[in-house]
Amino acid sequence: MTPRQPSVALFMRLKLRVMANNMRGKAWRIVLFLLGVVFGLWWSVTGLLLLAGPGFTGSLEAAPLAAALGGSVFVVGWVLLPLVLFGVDETLDPARFALLPVRRRTLVTGLLAAAMIGIPAFATVVATSGLVITAGMLGGWGAAATQLVGTVAGLVLCVAASRAVTSAFATMLRSRRVRDLAAILLACLAALIGPVQIGVMALAENADWERLVGPARVLGWTPLAAPYTMGIDVVEGRAWAVPLKLLITAAAVALLLRWWSRTLESAMLGAESAGPAKVAVPAGTSAVAQLFPRSMPWLPRNRYGALVAREARYWWRDARRRAGLITFAVIGVVMPVMINVGSGGLSGAASPVVISLTMLFVGVLAAATLANQFGYDGSAYAANVVAGVPGAVELRARLMAFSTYIGPLLIVIAAVVAAFLREPSWIGVMIGSLGAAYGSGLAVNLLLSLHGAYALPETSNPFAINTGSGVAKSLLGIVGLIGASAVAIPVVVATALAGDAPVWLWLAAPAGVAYGAGAAWLGTYMVGDMLDRQMPELLQAVTPER
Repeated sequence: MTPRQPSVALFMRLKLRVMANNMRGKAWRIVLFLLGVVFGLWWSVTGLLLLAGPGFTGSLEAAPLAAALGGSVFVVGWVLLPLVLFGVDETLDPARFALLPVRRRTLVTGLLAAAMIGIPAFATVVATSGLVITAGMLGGWGAAATQLVGTVAGLVLCVAASRAVTSAFATMLRSRRVRDLAAILLACLAALIGPVQIGVMALAENADWERLVGPARVLGWTPLAAPYTMGIDVVEGRAWAVPLKLLITAAAVALLLRWWSRTLESAMLGAESAGPAKVAVPAGTSAVAQLFPRSMPWLPRNRYGALVAREARYWWRDARRRAGLITFAVIGVVMPVMINVGSGGLSGAASPVVISLTMLFVGVLAAATLANQFGYDGSAYAANVVAGVPGAVELRARLMAFSTYIGPLLIVIAAVVAAFLREPSWIGVMIGSLGAAYGSGLAVNLLLSLHGAYALPETSNPFAINTGSGVAKSLLGIVGLIGASAVAIPVVVATALAGDAPVWLWLAAPAGVAYGAGAAWLGTYMVGDMLDRQMPELLQAVTPER
């Protein structure tokens, strides 16, 4: 007899119960959840007022633009933000259902419904209700009811797109054979931020909204904006378009759910590519020598060298850490180019001060990946506690392993930006600003990783977080960016005072790198002493609860 399948309501009740159990007796999680609610309300009310603006002003011309562009922003945001910033809430881990007789279709439907319980979904509903107000004020109750249906369909589309994309990237990042393809796809998604930024800046400068009416009409017939423009179609007398746009939305959701279900099985079983065949070990090679990568022959054969070798392997083989490296590799190249182009870099209007500020932000962003570095270890950090590894030695080893990947990448970013802006003489200022900001960011994030550590869920999805941890991740990132920028600001001041003096263009690189190295060394010295005294507490903080 076929086992009875659980209902969608059961998954939703299970999500609420797990959320409540995770917060029971933990005041800090309740505070983070309340902060998330406050931030969600702030942004959602802002979005509501913007989308309801055409209704309050009676502007029938602006309504299609607000619906098409606003809806597209929400869908793209649901796809990109979990990859590059917040992560995706996996309070209900699919791996927990692997041994249960639950059909894949039932599991996908239940997890989709459970994903709609949370702050992001609530904020999206509040913000997009502004379109319901606009449709109602311009077209009456019929248009408002139609837009309400479209808003609900849009929420389902957003959640399905977010889950399908993050699950697909999680599957690809677990397999080292296709990590290059994952990097390319992630680069394409993240690169959309640049065109959106250029479009917004052009709109703000020109304010020629009539030019966007045609593209908005076309966008309204795509899955990005189809559900959010149905009420406006009723207002404009095109009620026949409503069932067609519902069909477009339903087809997009069905395809996304099918895509998600194909990668969900891998997430449940923890499937992973076997990777390339093992390389034969030369005869007479000791087990200790095999620990050290061949690309690091300079490592000393002692405790420090072993820690560096281990962390270097983890940063490339662990899916969570590799996802952070790939994300920064994309943002670190795209963002400074877009900012400097917007400030007139190609026309020669950009200055060393602007470039120094841009590189400062990129440098502190590179170090932000370490804000929860012990959370990657989880319960495995117990081995370091039992072995009694000195805090300063461990922190220096972790920074060295991380810098073997980030250091060359920062040099590449400086070279690419200098070449793109056609200002090779400024590469010294770029490297100096990057070095100072990166070293300052390491020092600040070492402190955050000790006092703000939190556990990551035991799942194969590198983008997964627990309920409330998205706020913690965001707050740690913001605090790290602000603190590191404050520490590194003397380099920007020196750049402003020196301007484009030829001597400073040559001295900026060694001075900035030395400043950053000194800040990082001081951070390992100070935080290392704290780590020696707080190892048990840190282990408890990063150990996932079962």
